[in-house]
Amino acid sequence: MFDLDKIIEFDKHLLLELNGSDSLFWDGCMTVYTTMGVWMPLAVVLLYVLIKNNNIRTFMLLAVIITLVFVLTDGITSTFCKPFFERWRPTRDPELMYLVDVVNGYRCASYGFMSSHAANSFGIATFILLLMRNRALSLSLILWALLNSYSRIYLGVHYPGDIICGTAVGVISGILMYRLYNYLCKKMRLGSRDWISTQYTKSGYLVSDVHLLLVVLYGTFVAIPIIAFIVLQQH
Repeated sequence: MFDLDKIIEFDKHLLLELNGSDSLFWDGCMTVYTTMGVWMPLAVVLLYVLIKNNNIRTFMLLAVIITLVFVLTDGITSTFCKPFFERWRPTRDPELMYLVDVVNGYRCASYGFMSSHAANSFGIATFILLLMRNRALSLSLILWALLNSYSRIYLGVHYPGDIICGTAVGVISGILMYRLYNYLCKKMRLGSRDWISTQYTKSGYLVSDVHLLLVVLYGTFVAIPIIAFIVLQQH
């Protein structure tokens, strides 16, 4: 039988097991990882790759669809679910707020169900991996989204349940928006993207450009602990 109370209690227990650490270094890493600014170079390179590998009409459609991914994921999680369910974030929950490891006083807004970080991350990751059709990039984007989601548990601003539900919203939104993109491509007669070449992915993106994305992604992974260490030394 479905017992919501037991699920909520397990969710709280799991949060306390996964939240925080005794390491100031990892506190810094997770704080840096969860900020938008550190991922701006990746966003710029992604924009470059989309412009380079598409004509202007297709790029404009992609820009609209990617925007809709964020509008849908953020709309469902932040605009609807958080005020509707009014579930406290762990850092705001009267039962847990003094048990949760809080990093640098970061508690975030009151309500946390569902996680918009998880929804946004998995929404864009799902759409891009379906768009570019490259295994290495797909696995890397999933890793990026997973770490982004975990950082929210580490910082104590989301329960695992918030993350799981946000992830589901993101994946479904990414798939739906990709299907909409394909439908509109056919309606607008933008042409087929089925390529057979070692220089291109199956959907016609230059493999060298995919590698550029991977270099920037993993370069950011390397930069994050360096930034965290520098910040730690300054304090």
